[in-house]
Amino acid sequence: MSRKKIRDIRNEELIDATIRAVHAKGYALVTMAEIAAEADASAASINYYFGSKDRLMEATMLRLLTILKESTIKGLKQSVSARDRLLAVVDANFDDRLFQIEQCSLWMQFWANAPYSTSLSRLHRINRRRVQSHCRAELRHLVPEHQRETVREALQSYMDGVWLEAAQAAKPLDPAQARSEARRFVGLLLDNVAR
Repeated sequence: MSRKKIRDIRNEELIDATIRAVHAKGYALVTMAEIAAEADASAASINYYFGSKDRLMEATMLRLLTILKESTIKGLKQSVSARDRLLAVVDANFDDRLFQIEQCSLWMQFWANAPYSTSLSRLHRINRRRVQSHCRAELRHLVPEHQRETVREALQSYMDGVWLEAAQAAKPLDPAQARSEARRFVGLLLDNVAR
C-alpha cells in the first residue's frame, strides 16, 4: 500500500475544513481566511493548493461525488435484479459517509451556486446525468414506458427533498433510517404504477 503524500493529506484537511466552514457560514459568505482558520492553515496555502474558493468548492464536491460513485458501483455489483440495482442507486445517495448534516448543507449550497460557476455547473450536470442514467436503466425493467420519466422524476425529487430537509436538521442524521425510508418510497412508487 502506498503512503499518502503530504500534499494529498493537506488537500483532505482543507476539504474537510471547507465542509465545516461552508456549513457554518454559507458558501457566499465564508472567506478563504475563515476556511484556512478552520484548517489551522493560512489563506495563502489554500490559494497555493486550489487557486480560488470556486476551485476549492469544486475539489470538495469532487470528493463527495467520488464517494457517491464508489457507493453506487459497490451496490450495483452486489445486486442481481433491476429492483435491487435501483435500490442500490438510492442507497448510495444516503451512504453513511455522505448523509451527514454538514455534507447535506454543502450539497445544497453547491446546487444553489452551480448556475453561476462553470466548473460547478459541469459537476452538477455530470451528477444529475449519472443518477438519471442509473434510474432509467433499471426503471426500463420495472415500469411501463409511459410512466418511467414520471417515476424517475418522483424518485429524484424525493431524494433531493430528503437532502434539503437534512441540511436544516437540528439533530444528527441516521443514514440507515434514511435508506430504509427511501426503500419504502421506492416500493410505493413501483407497487402503484399501472401495468
